[in-house]
Amino acid sequence: MVIEVTDHNFEDEVLNFDLPVAVDFWAPWCAPCRPIATITEKLSQEYKGRFRFCKLNVDENPQMAVKYQVMSIPLLLFFKDGQVIDQSLGAVPERVIRPKVEALL
Repeated sequence: MVIEVTDHNFEDEVLNFDLPVAVDFWAPWCAPCRPIATITEKLSQEYKGRFRFCKLNVDENPQMAVKYQVMSIPLLLFFKDGQVIDQSLGAVPERVIRPKVEALL
């Protein structure tokens, strides 16, 4: 299950979480965001208990979008121990995302 995060719970759900986390910065009007959402939903089932997948609506949560300098979406940021370790920009295929997840495990 992909967890929806906000400006208010980002610190607890992402930065202080005890597993590696990928955050999908997206917006409802963003067509390229849809395939990323499908991929993260699939991977969240596969890596359940080992890796967390979250999504953050940039229109509703501008503070985190500004903090992480999100200029274009979809953007996946990969966190470990509260730090951004990697990223993926654009509607990339699963074969690009999966190795980034594996590298953080």
